Amino acid sequence: MVDLAKENGIIPGIKVDTGLVPLVGGKEGENWCRGLDDLKERTTDFYAAGARFAKWRTTVRVRDHSTLAVSEAAHGLAQYASICQSSGLVPIIEPEILLDGEHSIDECAETFEEVWSAVFKACADFGVQLEAVLLKPSMVTHGAQSGQSADPATVASYTLRALRRVVPPAVPGIMFLSGGQSEIEATLNLNAMNQKPNPWHISFSYARALQNTTLKTYAGKDENVVAAQAKLLGRAMANSKAQLGKYDPATADEDATAAEGMYVKDYAY
Repeated sequence: MVDLAKENGIIPGIKVDTGLVPLVGGKEGENWCRGLDDLKERTTDFYAAGARFAKWRTTVRVRDHSTLAVSEAAHGLAQYASICQSSGLVPIIEPEILLDGEHSIDECAETFEEVWSAVFKACADFGVQLEAVLLKPSMVTHGAQSGQSADPATVASYTLRALRRVVPPAVPGIMFLSGGQSEIEATLNLNAMNQKPNPWHISFSYARALQNTTLKTYAGKDENVVAAQAKLLGRAMANSKAQLGKYDPATADEDATAAEGMYVKDYAY
């Protein structure tokens, strides 16, 4: 797979955390991310096998989160990033501010800034080279159970304001996760964030918001492969335009599936 990826101009990477588990000493329902104990050995082996970047995801909820959850997320991500860089891998830093909850967009922004500030303080403590990291944040939005929604311009305004307050311009790229948004929401919000120049390259690292229509079109049937590939290419092209601020929904060929919300409570992978 590594050789096949390289032959097609794809840089291989690997997820190196070993999953979320309950945070002892934190509040009920909070988690922390495992995988640091043997990470140096594993990242050395992954580099030798052809990987050139790595990913580590941890989560913090907006309402009723503990100071311990924030500090543990920051410590784990910073140490992971430092170890990855010592092994030659570019670390993707991902503290996901969860969509779960009834919180407002203002509450989300407050937690976003609190968590990311702690992450960059920890990165400084561990000597992480910011020019050699990528970020994977969630967007600043209302909570999934809040009954509220925000248009792309509002999401972009809140998200960019939070980023400018806490993310140093030395960071080269910010690759957003979709976090349960619909495919169209994720594209429109990304496009809105690229309407004006930013100190970082703002792009996407979507999973569900690239895959939903594709998988439903494929439905596990060989006769649907070509149609499914066309859907994937179309979604990828839409987001490629959005990371340049050039996506135009008026001329896009979007179907109903792309508007479906994909929020899953307590989503894990």
